[in-house]
Amino acid sequence: MTRKMLVIASEAAAGRRYQQMLRADGHDAYFAEDAGAALATAKAGGFRLVFLVQTDSAWDAVAMLREIKAADPAVRVVMVSCQAAVEAAVEAMRAGAADYLREPCSAEQVRSALEQIDQSARGLWHAAYREDLPREPRCFEGMIGQCAPMRDVFALIERIAPADATVLVTGESGTGKEMVVRAIHQHSRRRDNALLGCDCTALAPTLLESELFGHVKGSFSGAIATKKGLFEAAHQGTLLLDEVSNLSMETQGKLLRVLETRTIRKVGDTAEHDVDIRLIATTNRNLAEMVKIGAFRADLYYRLNVVPVNLPPLRERSGDIPLLAAIFLERFSRQMGLEVVGFSREAVHQMTRYPWPGNVRELRNIIERLAVLYGGTRIELHHLPPEIREAKATISTAEVPQSWEEFKDLKRQIVEDLERRFLTAALDRCSQNVTHAAESVGMQRPNFHALLRHHGLKPGTERNR
Repeated sequence: MTRKMLVIASEAAAGRRYQQMLRADGHDAYFAEDAGAALATAKAGGFRLVFLVQTDSAWDAVAMLREIKAADPAVRVVMVSCQAAVEAAVEAMRAGAADYLREPCSAEQVRSALEQIDQSARGLWHAAYREDLPREPRCFEGMIGQCAPMRDVFALIERIAPADATVLVTGESGTGKEMVVRAIHQHSRRRDNALLGCDCTALAPTLLESELFGHVKGSFSGAIATKKGLFEAAHQGTLLLDEVSNLSMETQGKLLRVLETRTIRKVGDTAEHDVDIRLIATTNRNLAEMVKIGAFRADLYYRLNVVPVNLPPLRERSGDIPLLAAIFLERFSRQMGLEVVGFSREAVHQMTRYPWPGNVRELRNIIERLAVLYGGTRIELHHLPPEIREAKATISTAEVPQSWEEFKDLKRQIVEDLERRFLTAALDRCSQNVTHAAESVGMQRPNFHALLRHHGLKPGTERNR
């Protein structure tokens, strides 16, 4: 299997050696002799696997490992170290390393390590949620999803990335818009150059213009030196304008001119400078509606919306929730040095019913909380926060089944939800007395009790509620 990998090494010779070793096996391996620049590249995302090669004991590879994992928990990092002590290997594994190899190591050892990583990743799915397991987990540049809307997004990114067309990425907060931007950049011809971003909500209009276009010395109070703006700094790379809907009308006009002329003028300057960047904008608001009410320039909207990429909210791809939850739990458990146990079937089922208003970001935060509180044990239904435990199933038009198998699965979920509510209501009416509850609904007590066991309900406990 060909993979995109990054090699970071304390010595250039060692880095090039491992790069050649990986390329000989058909992998798309990159190596940057500047370790600082390589670390920044790894933290920016886009690589599924990173080799950290430590040939100098004074080089703090574990600190680099922690930085990489903190920036992108999805990336797998193989530590290759000159340190033979068992303690060094344990420290690296606790910091998030997928494997620890002694330097120097052979091509066969590297090949074996990659095979073991693949096997452990496949084993994770089975350990996490048994029959609820999707058969073909899909990941794309750190984004996780196997439902049709996400497969469409992945395919669209691969089609549009090689071109230089301006892209507008839309979606609710927490859906992963920045990850889409990184994926587009990593698959573009500009991937070896900078990907820079600007948060359009963070600065006042005058400061934002200076941030984007730069300024000359003395152009305003505090401008003690000429400054290069992001348009210049991202030369031959990609520039992200995050939450572009927050730009003032004046800044919108200046941005439109840049997109039309491909030149910029620094604040306080009269000269114009050519710029060569690919622009990608993101927003969680409906720009078309903003245009209608006069809150956003129509001409700029048409310039930005050359290629639209819309990310679906998590509630419209609930089939991906078990996969996302399993991967997040594995990451956080590994960081804490805990065994990955997984979720009960009931817990997974209930998570798919919750609407997740904060989308993938909210799911990730909830799973981190569960890992902290209950790590090392199976996450059961009663471990979930109240708002998730009490969520009722809803079906939107976007979730209408597209196949017979999807229909049967959704039907099963609805029936199980109705059964659970039926049992809980009967118990509540009869003060948690199973015999009376069974009689009240016209069921034999053994059958009623079997149904309780199927749903993991225990009379008289909070788990019924």
